[in-house]
Amino acid sequence: MSDLFSQPFEEEPPDESAAVLKPAARRRILTVSQITAAIRSAIESQFCDVWIEGEISNCRVWHTGHIYFTLKDEAAQIRAVMFRAASHYLRFKPEDGLHVIARGRLGVYDAKGEYQIVCEHLEPKGVGALQLAFEQIKKKLKAEGLFEQARKRELPALPRKIGIVTSLDGAALRDIIQVLRRRHPNLHLVIRPTRVQGEGAAGDIVRSLRAITKVAGVDVVIVARGGGSAEDLQPFNEEVLARAIVASPKPVISAVGHEVDFTIADFVADVRAPTPSAAAEIVVAAKDEFCRRIDALKMRLDAAVRAQVQRRRHRLHVLSSHRGLAGWRATVATSGRHLSDLTHRLRTAATVQIARKQQRYRTLRLALESRDVRRRLAAIRGRVGAADNRLRSAALRHRDRADARFRVLAGRLETLSPLAVLARGYAVCWNADRTAAIRRASAVGRGDMVRVTLHEGELECEVRKAE
Repeated sequence: MSDLFSQPFEEEPPDESAAVLKPAARRRILTVSQITAAIRSAIESQFCDVWIEGEISNCRVWHTGHIYFTLKDEAAQIRAVMFRAASHYLRFKPEDGLHVIARGRLGVYDAKGEYQIVCEHLEPKGVGALQLAFEQIKKKLKAEGLFEQARKRELPALPRKIGIVTSLDGAALRDIIQVLRRRHPNLHLVIRPTRVQGEGAAGDIVRSLRAITKVAGVDVVIVARGGGSAEDLQPFNEEVLARAIVASPKPVISAVGHEVDFTIADFVADVRAPTPSAAAEIVVAAKDEFCRRIDALKMRLDAAVRAQVQRRRHRLHVLSSHRGLAGWRATVATSGRHLSDLTHRLRTAATVQIARKQQRYRTLRLALESRDVRRRLAAIRGRVGAADNRLRSAALRHRDRADARFRVLAGRLETLSPLAVLARGYAVCWNADRTAAIRRASAVGRGDMVRVTLHEGELECEVRKAE
């Protein structure tokens, strides 16, 4: 293409026949990826930081945290994306129909060949981001019924232990302690320190609220903070804190800012106090009201008793004036003495009867204990054990005596045993068939066979000579 435009216009076109003979001009062919990359480079280099105003439509929040939407006006539209890292700093929720101003950079989505704006900042036009977020959360929670008065709980009449969630460095804690010390000095306070402003403060307040409600005996919780700007009070407009207050098992008093400051925590709390000092007064107000009611009831009871006594006295006076009741005081006194006498006699008879019954009870108890099977078994076990010991001792003595006698007899038998004699060198001579012992030499003759029993073994001998 550059070769064609480099030729002067005055020159005549070349001969067609010559053109046939020359090779065709070389063309530059680009792929779709190459042309898309070139367009992306040109767009990103020129529009690296732009501000765009438009209306949001087709807004979608993916599970990854990225937000995809379209910015449009009356004549055109542009796709937009806000990645999770940037959307984390949004103070409001993007939704269809919002008119916003976006800052970011233009880029090209290669897969579809579309250009888009990658948003780094997003703000609503005509209203602040914090205010818009406040209205969005307020609308959402109100639709769920979390602001309804029927859902909220009453404060305890006589709280014994009060939980306080606030900063240790703020004036709110000092104001609360000062009021409670003046009006109810014997209260037990449980303080859970937490951050009340800045990034992540809402999460700290939620954790402190959950922790303090687990303390045994806490009757009510005060979530407090002093005054400040809208940015300082922003943690109390977070949805996570609102839901933690709703889920609290104990009644919650919200005391955030001054009287003109309203937060989401004020709407969902069981009671909203305009200031931290007012929260302390509200807590003990129930006690004061309870004491006033007790005093009023006491006064009414005293008046009723006095009126009743007065009526009884008047009726007694009227009855006393009747003729038939003349001398009734003496009659009552006599009856009283008679009643006292009967009471004394009855008490004496009852005492005597009770003493008799107690004596009878002790006698029967001793008799029963003497026949108690457990005691009798214990005595029998004792006798059996003693008899067993005696039997064992007698058996041992009998065995020892028998053993001693056996040893004596064995010794005597050993002494009289012919084997013992043979062991000393003697021998016993028998006839040939071993039926009789030979005691005299004349009992055998020359050539007779005899047997000789030794201590160990036996000999068979032939008699050669008898003397």
